[in-house]
Amino acid sequence: MIIMKFGGSSVADADRIKHVAEIIKLFVDKKPLVVTSAMGKTTDKLLHAVEQALVGNISIDEIKESHYAAAEKLNVDKSCIEPLLEELCRLLSGVSLIKELSLRTRDYLVSFGERLAVRIIAAYLSQTGIKAKAFDAWDIGFTSNSNFTDSEILDETYHRINDCLGNLGSDYAYTPLITGFIAKDVNGNITTLGRGGSDLTASVLGAALNVDEIQVWKDVDGILTTDPRIVSSAKPVKNVSFEEASELAYFGAKVLHPRSILPAMAKNIPVRVKNSYNPDHEGTLILSHIENDSELLRVLTFKKHVTLVDIVSTRMLGQYGFLAKVFQIFDEQEVSVDMLATSEVSISVTLDSKVRDMDSLRAELEKVARVTIKNQKTIVTMIGNVGHSSEIMAKTFEVLKQNAINVQMISQGASKVNISFIVDDSEAEKCIKALHKAFFENSQADF
Repeated sequence: MIIMKFGGSSVADADRIKHVAEIIKLFVDKKPLVVTSAMGKTTDKLLHAVEQALVGNISIDEIKESHYAAAEKLNVDKSCIEPLLEELCRLLSGVSLIKELSLRTRDYLVSFGERLAVRIIAAYLSQTGIKAKAFDAWDIGFTSNSNFTDSEILDETYHRINDCLGNLGSDYAYTPLITGFIAKDVNGNITTLGRGGSDLTASVLGAALNVDEIQVWKDVDGILTTDPRIVSSAKPVKNVSFEEASELAYFGAKVLHPRSILPAMAKNIPVRVKNSYNPDHEGTLILSHIENDSELLRVLTFKKHVTLVDIVSTRMLGQYGFLAKVFQIFDEQEVSVDMLATSEVSISVTLDSKVRDMDSLRAELEKVARVTIKNQKTIVTMIGNVGHSSEIMAKTFEVLKQNAINVQMISQGASKVNISFIVDDSEAEKCIKALHKAFFENSQADF
């Protein structure tokens, strides 16, 4: 058995759904379970509809038209989605009456995108010869906590999924179409799983059923050596480790969110990233471990618009508790640190540019240290065989020297699969292009 997950762009309209159906047919012998996101921009349309409802305008015309148009073009009876559209209309009427949108209601609202999509796709598959059945995720056991808009899956989910679908391995009577991104809490309230939620649904499902492979279908040929918008010659990477994939996602790559692959990691289930626009391409396979690793680097990624903070103790050398106090302040201010470099009396960290109150953070830090804050910085991260870090860094600094790019901070991750450094935002693209040429295009290039 395998899991096949398709994102919103892959099922954006009737033509894309037809294409996805053809892809699913290619894998029918592997007994696929299919996870899907909402069609195209449906989530945005739902959020716009509720904004209008809050000011007294109740309309689902835009949502209804796009889904009716898809159903008609696919020759699917629209009765399969009419009850949901009626339910959506009632919800918007309720929001309009009370003039309030709670996080719980927002999750209920956005769930309609995935629920509408699976019903249309399942109906279309069934009429093309693939017997299919639509499921809302909670109907097969997906249970979360009550942290609305960013809920966590509860452990009991895995047992419930296996109780509901565990017999599919031996008695594959239909192809399940399952909503990504959503669940229910123990009180029966609909929740959403936050960023990467549909990928997380696929990963949890695969781990619960111990499938052979989890396929995540995107609009690129897997994980690329760098962002193709910066380097047009970026090429797909055949394999990466789970650890490398997590670091990639954290430091700027948009292919997978780190937490979405954790369930697969725990069960050692391969995750393959494939392109729904180019299904013949093998994509990138994410594995627990890669044997005979001879590559220096696998991927270059970057994260722009970060803030670099230099913190120097105002007390004597070796003052006890300095580090502890600094990180206590970060905790109190609810600030997450990306990169860290330390000495006995100083700390340099990078922070996301979306820090809620930088002035307050500075004021608290200045009680124990001298603080310098520098904006418009980029983290450049090199993912690969850091066991050869001396060779990687020698080559990297030669490239940077030849291109007059100044490194302002450097850090090697505890995971031992990444080396990261800081440059100015204005130098980021030049840096990525030069490093990509040196490591991936021509190892003998004249830098």
